[in-house]
Amino acid sequence: MRLGYNTNGMAHHRLLDAIEFLGDEGYESVAITLDAGALDPYCESSALERQSGEVRDALDRRGMSRVVETGARYLLNPRLKHDPTLMDPDPGRRAIRIDFLRRSIDLAVAIGAEAVSFWSGKVPDEVDEETGLIRLVEALRPVIDHAEYAGMPMAFEPEPGMFIDTLDRFARLDERIRHPLFDLTIDLGHVHCSAEGDIPSLLRRWGPRIRNLHIEDMVVGVHEHLMFGEGTMDFPPIFEALHSIGYGGGVHVELSRQSHMAVEAVRASSAFLRPMIAARG
Repeated sequence: MRLGYNTNGMAHHRLLDAIEFLGDEGYESVAITLDAGALDPYCESSALERQSGEVRDALDRRGMSRVVETGARYLLNPRLKHDPTLMDPDPGRRAIRIDFLRRSIDLAVAIGAEAVSFWSGKVPDEVDEETGLIRLVEALRPVIDHAEYAGMPMAFEPEPGMFIDTLDRFARLDERIRHPLFDLTIDLGHVHCSAEGDIPSLLRRWGPRIRNLHIEDMVVGVHEHLMFGEGTMDFPPIFEALHSIGYGGGVHVELSRQSHMAVEAVRASSAFLRPMIAARG
């Protein structure tokens, strides 16, 4: 597995500067959150082509793997965080998110990414489980079609507070999608926060489907991404499980609220995680 970092935790750095700094600190993978000023997919096409080429070259020079993340807060709606979503009752508003995910797939191809990570979003109206699943599956069809055309794996992330919020609910969605490019992002803190069960056991169960991992510390019942040592997670058994399943992808630190102290967070995270990534006992 490869130590990685999500650029949503370096929001005050230029993207190329963030990549260079992470490389200098020994990181081997980058989760790039597309955002204003960071491979903005709505940027003018020639400028975006130039930027994506620069990012790809910078990552290649460092030998760093990469995934594309789509969790920018205000990129689609400057007045409402993470809006609109795939769960919006208005087909026209869902289409905005679908278009964004298609653009994200194209950018992932352009920079040589391993996968695009995304989520369902919150449900803004009251719907039952079946209606919600039907709505989400319909919204996902054009996204999966575009991913298939591009040959780009999609890694779906269950997120607390969203329609698909746990691995059990992901399993219900997965039964309806059943596509070889539709896999899983697991945020280890989310699993702990939601008290979904023994994390090592869940990793062993889902191992073949995991395309991408997020990591941070967290407390049960509180969805707040914390610096390592500030939560209640037990990390050594988690890494034992990751080694046992032969996970070879990026383990991406996600500390989006620590951008103001990104240099310290990058270094502290590396010092905490690197021994466990290296251990194989």
